[in-house]
Amino acid sequence: MPAFLAMPLMSDELVIWLPKLVTAAFVFAFGACVGSFLNVVVHRVPAGRSVVSPPSRCPICGAMLAWHDNLPIIGWLLLRGRCRRCRHPISIEYPAIELLVAILFAATYLILFASDPGSFWGRIGGGWWRQLGFAGAWPAFGVLMAMVSGLVAATLIDARTFLIPGGITTTMILVAFGGWSLQGLLPHPSWAPSTLPAHPLPPVGWTAVGLVIGAGLGLLIANLLLLTGRIPRSFADYDDYVTDDEPLAEYPHGRREMWKELLFLAPVLAGGVVGGLTGARVAPETAMPDLLAVLGAAGLGFLVGGALVWGVRILGTLGFGREAMGMGDVHLLAAVGAALGWVDPIRVFFIAPFMALAWIAVSRLVASVRGREGHELPYGPHLAMATLVVIYARPLIEQVQSFILHPPPTP
Repeated sequence: MPAFLAMPLMSDELVIWLPKLVTAAFVFAFGACVGSFLNVVVHRVPAGRSVVSPPSRCPICGAMLAWHDNLPIIGWLLLRGRCRRCRHPISIEYPAIELLVAILFAATYLILFASDPGSFWGRIGGGWWRQLGFAGAWPAFGVLMAMVSGLVAATLIDARTFLIPGGITTTMILVAFGGWSLQGLLPHPSWAPSTLPAHPLPPVGWTAVGLVIGAGLGLLIANLLLLTGRIPRSFADYDDYVTDDEPLAEYPHGRREMWKELLFLAPVLAGGVVGGLTGARVAPETAMPDLLAVLGAAGLGFLVGGALVWGVRILGTLGFGREAMGMGDVHLLAAVGAALGWVDPIRVFFIAPFMALAWIAVSRLVASVRGREGHELPYGPHLAMATLVVIYARPLIEQVQSFILHPPPTP
């Protein structure tokens, strides 16, 4: 028999990696499609236009794009960056966003499900993702990628308009709670260890679950009171004092509006206290259903993320008389907490100021070289960038955190 016929057709490593690479290719393509949709969101939502209709068309001549021209990344390359009819240039921003989101999707899949457990990348997700695999953890993966996609869209819009649309953060929050609910309802896979938890979020006890339920009911009551006019809406007269071309800080009654927001938060705080005290009375050994455990973990993250920024907003505005943080930032970090649990929003909160300082330094350096003023950024993009750092540099962040909290003894 010829020697080459006796050789194995594929090495063992290739047999192991081939299915993962094929899946990663599909995830890459799906991510490119999501990036294409985000392009629509970024350009239409700030203008108050529908993201569903009309179909994509050239903004100059109005020509509708054919299906092959609208393919993510490929369509722009086929058109050579110009409209087929009027030959007007098509911004490279479109394929760049599609490529960025596609890379984030595929890279995250490989990091979570295919990386070496002992490597830096393997420590980002941890054993829960690898042991369940994509087949058992796809709802959790969907939550994570929906959050990343929302961060990309929110950053692009906020950088241009200094506004984070509520529809984006609301979608992120709904997907987070819906995806984690589905993850909690999935039966435990036969191939996974019986001791494997139902979710990868920081675990919570009965006290935290009670707090989340109570605060959630309080939030529902507060919104009903707001919708029925029983409590006043903050900044309702904003347009009477500030026009679109004036800075936000010119609104003269910031302190007054914070008391309205504290009134809105009163049912939330009261419900959280009552719920937490009630949950503390449950015996610690009482088994918690998987669905309740994962929703409690996501809910606590939602509350912690929102409370951190809202607290700065209220205290800063009361102290300086000017709106310190926007409500879009509150909703954004609350959405991050709903997707990642209660620990990561705290890390994001402390890392984001360093992102802002780094941007200011780089912007001033570039401005001095180019001889013109740098581009100012609102705080939302810094929160988004800090979130990505927390996700993709998790081992380094945890190492730095451990050093700060438990410094080595001095000789």
